[in-house]
Order: sequence, then structure tokens, then C-alpha cells
Amino acid sequence: MKKSLILFLMLVGLLLCGCTPKDTGTVIQFASWGSKSEVDILKPMLADFEAQNPDIKVDFMHIPQNYFQKIHLLFASHNAPDVVFVNNLYLPVYANAGVLEPLQIDETEYFPQALNALSRHGVLYAVPRDVSNLAVYYNKDIFDKYNVPYPDEDWTFADFLQTAQKLTRNGIFGISFEEDALFYLPYLMSEGGGILSDDLTHEIIDSPESQKGLNFYADLRKKYHVAPLKSESASATMAQMFLQGKLAMQLSGRWLTPKYTEEANFDWDVAPFPKGEKGSIVPLDASGWAVSKDSKHKDEALRLVEFLASKNSSEKFIKSGLIVPARHDVELEFLNSGKGSKTFWQIIKTSKPTPVSVNYNEILDKLSEKLEYKFN
Repeated sequence: MKKSLILFLMLVGLLLCGCTPKDTGTVIQFASWGSKSEVDILKPMLADFEAQNPDIKVDFMHIPQNYFQKIHLLFASHNAPDVVFVNNLYLPVYANAGVLEPLQIDETEYFPQALNALSRHGVLYAVPRDVSNLAVYYNKDIFDKYNVPYPDEDWTFADFLQTAQKLTRNGIFGISFEEDALFYLPYLMSEGGGILSDDLTHEIIDSPESQKGLNFYADLRKKYHVAPLKSESASATMAQMFLQGKLAMQLSGRWLTPKYTEEANFDWDVAPFPKGEKGSIVPLDASGWAVSKDSKHKDEALRLVEFLASKNSSEKFIKSGLIVPARHDVELEFLNSGKGSKTFWQIIKTSKPTPVSVNYNEILDKLSEKLEYKFN
């Protein structure tokens, strides 16, 4: 009786104030990693989506650390978000487990390499947002100081080594060195090698082509000493060394452009990776939006993916300087988005999607142990 009276009074109160309970609409969860700058782009974008789709509310699950570990657990417990931001390095695991919804889109709007990276056995499982490739950032002031010509589009491994040797002096190293596979893969791929075969059936790290590229990379540090040893970089990252003027060149991705634009107190630019026996080939990775197979709101989830993948949304991501877009139709916007844009755009054509198997990360862990002696 008391509960009924309380309920009656609440209803009377609502009527008197002209209020009615709000329909919150369908709630869908969306998970993504990302820095503060990415989140600052996403949040107003999601608000725009909700304004255009008043029947949908988005619960944004930002996971800045250990992202895929947490997503694994959510999928395993059948509590995965409706929309999940994924990359090609982990997508095979989810596609093989059957937890992602196959997607169909107008593929002519995207670079084929991005579509290939986010597909498995010919089936697309995520709509691409961006592609990720590598280029050589270089400190023009150091080049000018020592009268060394800037890198051009046709430079070879031999030119690259000679350039690094000329620049290694007075506490400055010619080129960066990182032991993550991402950073030595270009050396292998440009010689015709890699870690996994294109058909994913076997490892090719011990092939003559792979070993040639791997030996050249290791020699940059151990034989020629144009790249810093661990003891010489200490706790500093390659990006920190580049900003400190201790690296003349650094192999890295587009994600560093905003940082260098804001923090570098010297003139810098970006050049393509040098040419090996098979040309200049760097790995191409991709990130995009996938829909959970278990989602109870697939139509709404697909609407969110379509919105995030649109030309308009892509232009907003471009303005941050963080990404190389996966869409063709934003070329002009991207080319006008800062230093190095033309280089990162052009090398998409020669970049190669990283061959990734379901157990790729296990392969990388074993390879890291195997190469420890070679790099140090």
C-alpha cells in the first residue's frame, strides 16, 4: 500500500511539472582505444550521430590500456560491445572464432590494401578507418649542417647506409632502431622476404631474402654503429631522441606527425623508405570498425559504423594529423593536412598488407626471443 502511494505521488508530480519519462532509445556499446586527442575527436562525433539518430544512444567504452586483452575477455564471456574498433593484427583471431559479423560495403571507396588487411578468406569483417605504413622522418637541420643531400624517392639501401654514416657524428646517430617486428619488416619485405608467407602456410624468416634484410638491419646497429645500442638510448624512445636532435633519421608512422609538428624546434620532413632488391616495400596495417556477431542491435550498430566510416567523419579524423585515411575520396583533404602527407599517401601503392595468421602474435613472441642475440 505504501509503495502504491509513493508511485501515485511520483506520477502526480510528473504531471504537475509537465514532465514525462524520457525514452532513452536503443543503447549500443562502442569500444575503442586511442589517445586523448583521438577521444576528443570521437566524442563530439558520437554526439552528432546521436543527434542525427535520436532513437540510438551510444555507450562509449574507451579502453586506453591493454585493449585487446580486455576485448578478448568480453568476447569470451559473450559481453562484447556492439561495435568494436579492431586492427588487422588481431582480426584473424576474432574472425576465426566466429565472433564478428561479415560486412558488405561499397569497396570502390577504399584502398584495396585496407580491405585485404581487414578481411579473412575473402570476407570483410571491419570497415576500414585508416591505413598505417612507415616512412623516414628526417631532421633537415642536421642534413644541412653536415652538407648531406636529402633523401629522394629513388634512394637505395646503399644510399641509405652512406647517408646514415655521414650523419653519425658528435653524439648524433644516423637512423633509429627498434626491435618490434613492425620496424624491421620493411627491410625484409624490400628484399623479398618477411615473417610469414603470403598464403600464411609457413614462416619465411629463415629464407635467404629475409635473412639478407635482417642482417642489414642488425648491422646498422652492431657493425656500422649508425643506430643506437640499447645502452646508448637508455630509457629514451626513438621519438624522444629525434626531438632531442640525437637522431638524424627515424623510421616511423604517421601517428608522430602531430607530435613533431607541435614539439620539434628544427625543420623536418618525411621521405619514403629506401629501395631494396624488390623495391621500397613497407608493411601496411589497417584499423576499422567491426560488429559483434552477438549484438542484439545489429541494425543500429551498422548505422554507427556507416556514420563513422563516412567521408565527413574521415575528414574530421584527418584534421588531427594522426591517420592516413583508408578512403580514396579524401585525398585532397589529406594532402593538405601537414608535412609528409604526400609521401604517406604515395607509399600506400607500394605498401604490402602484413601477412597475419591466427597465431601471429605467438610467432612474434618466439621470434623476439630468437632475435635478441642478433640485435644486441
